[in-house]
Amino acid sequence: MPLIAIVVAALAVGFEQLIEWKYGPMGIIGVLALTVGLKSRNTLISGIGAVLLVMLLAPSG
Repeated sequence: MPLIAIVVAALAVGFEQLIEWKYGPMGIIGVLALTVGLKSRNTLISGIGAVLLVMLLAPSG
């Protein structure tokens, strides 16, 4: 069981690093807000995080 927890934690950290590398600090804030909102079941915070991520991922133009 501890091995699975370590692997999941490593994947989560890797995903966060990928988002920060590609989308900068706003990407991390969006992922963080979405995660915190989902875990606390707060739709306002998760909605803000989702909107931030959509705005970063949407093509401009």
